[in-house]
Amino acid sequence: MRKATPIWKVVLAIFSLLLTVLVWQRGLEESFDRPSVTPTLSLNQHEMALLASPALPESVRPSLVGIDPEGALKKVLLDIPMEKLDDRQKLLLAALESSKQKRNTILKGTFNKESYRKLKNILLDNLDKQSDSFKELNSIKNQGIDKLLYRASCLQIGRAQSFCIDNKVSNSMALKLLSIQLFPAFASLIGIGLLIRNGWLFIRKTNTLWPNSAYLPFSLIDMVLLVAGGFVILGEVITPIFIIPLSDVLTSAISSPVKESVKVFLGYGGMAIPSLVILRRQLNRLQTIERPEGGWFQWGIKPINKSIFQALRALLMTMPIVLLISWTVNRIWGDQGGSNPLLEMVLQGNNFWALFLLFVTTVFMAPLFEELIFRGVLLPALVKENGKTFAVLISGFIFALAHLSVGELAPLFVLGVGLGSLRLSSGRLFPCVMMHSLWNGITFFNLILLGT
Repeated sequence: MRKATPIWKVVLAIFSLLLTVLVWQRGLEESFDRPSVTPTLSLNQHEMALLASPALPESVRPSLVGIDPEGALKKVLLDIPMEKLDDRQKLLLAALESSKQKRNTILKGTFNKESYRKLKNILLDNLDKQSDSFKELNSIKNQGIDKLLYRASCLQIGRAQSFCIDNKVSNSMALKLLSIQLFPAFASLIGIGLLIRNGWLFIRKTNTLWPNSAYLPFSLIDMVLLVAGGFVILGEVITPIFIIPLSDVLTSAISSPVKESVKVFLGYGGMAIPSLVILRRQLNRLQTIERPEGGWFQWGIKPINKSIFQALRALLMTMPIVLLISWTVNRIWGDQGGSNPLLEMVLQGNNFWALFLLFVTTVFMAPLFEELIFRGVLLPALVKENGKTFAVLISGFIFALAHLSVGELAPLFVLGVGLGSLRLSSGRLFPCVMMHSLWNGITFFNLILLGT
């Protein structure tokens, strides 16, 4: 006979749940005002395409960079309001503009860098001779203008492509572009094949039955206290009140951008502590109950090669659906904004230690903690109460909501469903951690490639 739940626990759970709804509602509303990383990603990819185009064979160039990469980059820049363009972007747009009158309009105002001011004069055609413009451009080449800005300006003043295009840079950008574009396409094709195969096996009823999942004998109240009370209220609302001032003190002697990365690392670690403490106390109450084979969480780390295979297989099957959902949402509703600030930090990162700390946070800490909570505890409990299908959908939806981003809600829901399906089909938690880690790792390295 189940022991009656103390009234104080019920009241605390209801209060935590109501407060969580308010916190998540506010967080989702605020995500509309957070800047989206999508425009920056699009701009960087178009810049990379223009730099890479000379190194690509003509037969594959249209499919990889388009027919007119220069015109495409110019269009992306023109879509950005002029007041939001930084000095470099204004100079780049001016260098791509064929109309002298429009160039003059773009280059109105002052530029902070001396090299940018000199480049502005070159683009405004203030020098007497073309040769003088080229000499001046070369003199400021290493004073703050990058390869793309140099190339566009060089071509603008009438020099031949052989003078303006750096083949080494083009080859490097071509390799990065191929990595960014071909890997997801190739992986998605394999994933689609695996999905078709699984669908066929399901129709023929020859697919392997999912193993029975062990579940923690927690009540619904326990789940609410862990997720709503620990993860949201204490982790996302209360803990930052103490962690933010503490991290300011601890990082006072550290310079940026490492300082910001240390704060992210400490902040995420601090956010995880309340949930882990509550979970530990809940587990202590189970000492008199016999643990199932493989433990309460069924980590199932060994055999490690099986975990890797299961994680990769699930990742490949999930990837095409996530990409399709992201594309569909963007086509219907446009960019909703609200990207995770970590994405911008990685994209703009140029310091090894800063990127290393972000890598540890996103590729190791986040997958381990989130899978423990959402697929290790919450999902099996929901399976026990509501069945596998409903449990996978609900846990995926809660997982997506917890990231507090309207723009990423749909793809994160699909990712959560994929992770939940992997947890139940494998009967183990560790493959989910690996899949989550691989997903974050692929995103991380793509951002680094686009940022450089």
